[in-house]
Amino acid sequence: MDLKKATFGMGCFWCTEAVFQELKGVKKVTSGYSGGKMKSPTYEDVSSGQSGHAEVSQIEYDPKEISYEDLLYVFWRIHNPTTLNQQGADVGTHYRSVIFYHDEEQKKLAERTKKKAQKLYDEPIVTEIVPFKEFFPAENYHQEFYKKNKYSPYCQIVIDPKIQKLRKMLSNKTSNK
Repeated sequence: MDLKKATFGMGCFWCTEAVFQELKGVKKVTSGYSGGKMKSPTYEDVSSGQSGHAEVSQIEYDPKEISYEDLLYVFWRIHNPTTLNQQGADVGTHYRSVIFYHDEEQKKLAERTKKKAQKLYDEPIVTEIVPFKEFFPAENYHQEFYKKNKYSPYCQIVIDPKIQKLRKMLSNKTSNK
């Protein structure tokens, strides 16, 4: 099986990971950091805003089961791409909306779908579309966070509504697990 990768920043990586794990064809989602200059950053480094990294999810998917364009469809609709360096109560450059493209085809699709997605929003989309350079997996306690902490207030208040929205929006492409 030839898996492809997509790397997205949509605010808190716990939310992003939980949402994309729902999709058929997504084989693995890893929370981590990308887009900064610091090597091997920690959560504390990234949270300080000094590392330049964003919280991201790296998605490994089977393109025979789900397309990159399908992933982008979810990306544009599950977070607010019009708020600069913020998603809800999460504020800072590490929560920026960003697509790290892995090849020219991903870049073209990201730019094309951004234009289409703009019609969904009154405010301009501020999502960065930049080349992927490096990915640093987050600490183990961040991985599978939603699955391990489903009943925590953050998961119930912030993540559950995103998952419910996704399931309603794409009922034929969810229930991966």
